[in-house]
Amino acid sequence: MNPVLPFSAAHREPPFQDWMHAVQTHIEATLARLLPPETAIPARLHQAMRYVSLGGGKRVRPLLAFAAGELSGGRTESLEIVACAVELIHVYSLVHDDLPCMDDDVLRRGRPTCHVEFDEPTALLVGDSLQSLAFELLSRAELGLPERQLAMINWLARASGSCGMAGGQAIDLDAVGHHLNQPELELMHALKTGALIRAAVMLGALCGNPLTPEENQALDRFAKRAGLLFQVIDDILDCTASTATLGKTAGKDAAADKPTYVSLMGLERAREFATDLRAQALQSLAPFGERSQRLIELTDFITHRTF
Repeated sequence: MNPVLPFSAAHREPPFQDWMHAVQTHIEATLARLLPPETAIPARLHQAMRYVSLGGGKRVRPLLAFAAGELSGGRTESLEIVACAVELIHVYSLVHDDLPCMDDDVLRRGRPTCHVEFDEPTALLVGDSLQSLAFELLSRAELGLPERQLAMINWLARASGSCGMAGGQAIDLDAVGHHLNQPELELMHALKTGALIRAAVMLGALCGNPLTPEENQALDRFAKRAGLLFQVIDDILDCTASTATLGKTAGKDAAADKPTYVSLMGLERAREFATDLRAQALQSLAPFGERSQRLIELTDFITHRTF
């Protein structure tokens, strides 16, 4: 990996918290550079795009992309592009998710949501524009071989559409007030949350040396388990953490009568399920040995996060 970040493979690996902070800081700076300036016409739209994209968030998906890229020996110049593309899709989904016609929330990342700070039409256009920018980034020549870029675009498109994130949201909306069994709940979240997390991992890996078919299957298994783990922890936090801690409205799923892992299993069984998913995710990384250090650490971060 080229030493754009403060750390490189030529030096002793930094502690996880230092590595995470370095990647988060780098992604923030890269997003600030890649987003249109807030003075560019149409200024209000560009101001809103920057408002929702900068200055907040854990950047879990970019972190996963960088960690998978380290596993495959990816270049920072490529990883920063794919990490930002995935994050832009994620932010667009949050903007649309918060709209009154969807989950109708007024708080995101500790600040007023986009449609509250600006207005509903602007929020709709912000989501559209962030999605378009994500695919524009993936079409850039500096990402390398055209066949790899095509694979990246395909991964992100499938993860974002009706067979991925948008489809999962549709199932979620239809499920309000209804009981879902565990397989149905897992399918919903494999699409709504897991598909984009899976894409982040696989796009990061595509920035480096080719993996064997067996390695690709193992990494995909990890990504699927990690995506489900993230959602289970999210459901637990929704009913155990405060609004101030989460940066969004706590308890909203229960208030809206949405099916969650906590409502299905109870809190303690949901925690046990998260422990099982963590073990499955880590087992999937066994073939990679020390190359998967950052993915292992990120799995623990996802498991033990408090916001």
